[in-house]
Amino acid sequence: MKVLVIGKNGQLGFELAKLTPSSVRATFLDSNQLDVADMNSLDEKVSYERPEVIINCAAYTAVDKAEAEQYAAYLVNLTGCENLAKVCKKFNCKLIHVSTDFVFSGQKSTPYLTTDKPAPTSIYGKSKLAGELAIQRILPTNNLVIRTSGLYSVHGDNFVKTMLGLFRSKDMLNIVVDQVASPTWARGFAEVLWQLANSPEKIDGTLLHWTDAGVASKYDFAVAIQSIALKYGMLETAIPISPILGDSFPTPASRPNYSVLDQGDIETLTGTRRVHWQLQLERMLVSLKNQTRVKDGK
Repeated sequence: MKVLVIGKNGQLGFELAKLTPSSVRATFLDSNQLDVADMNSLDEKVSYERPEVIINCAAYTAVDKAEAEQYAAYLVNLTGCENLAKVCKKFNCKLIHVSTDFVFSGQKSTPYLTTDKPAPTSIYGKSKLAGELAIQRILPTNNLVIRTSGLYSVHGDNFVKTMLGLFRSKDMLNIVVDQVASPTWARGFAEVLWQLANSPEKIDGTLLHWTDAGVASKYDFAVAIQSIALKYGMLETAIPISPILGDSFPTPASRPNYSVLDQGDIETLTGTRRVHWQLQLERMLVSLKNQTRVKDGK
């Protein structure tokens, strides 16, 4: 099985590289090696690699900056998807594309189904939805779009590592309590993507959702991060964390207040059972501690 992974420097690309199955010959490319918005470069690379499956992790993900950088967001999240769908059609390969819970408005109070109508409220969400639709239009039967939420990893910038830094530098924190989703460890999601890539017959125009089990507000997540970090000696002391409403902490881009994703039958499809986010968070923090210890030579 030959697989091309685009976006190797992101959190998900990093975890995919660490978990590459022995049965897969994988090529990993970053944005310096391949610009998905450059059709000629993309066509040349796919023609050379001739993968059976492409996993697209490349995305413009700066949610707030996207409000001012709309062209840049759409260039990657829409034009890049259009180009990928076209080259997959040309070279008869399958495309797995990673999308986001931000395609929904957040007005529901029950988990979003794959059949629910998207209604993004931010440029980031709108550009990601536009990319989904382009793929489904251009490559209707050889694609799989899979949405997730709240990814974090030992690699790169994310909410978990930001919180750890703030816990060490601040005397107290106010964290939003009315934005609820399902935090997801990128490593667990990477395992699911490899399961799907290794079963190309399942890449048949399906739209899926995958997150870790359970739900949490940003406040819940922050409290858990501090508690587990204290448990493993990653923090010396606890600081007070207070819940606040999102309206009292305005950002350039609006966030969905509730973006929990219904998983449908994805566990049956992949053969992988979801793990609760609290357990996954603990595993990630232990991994981060061990990684730091190795870097420090301890």
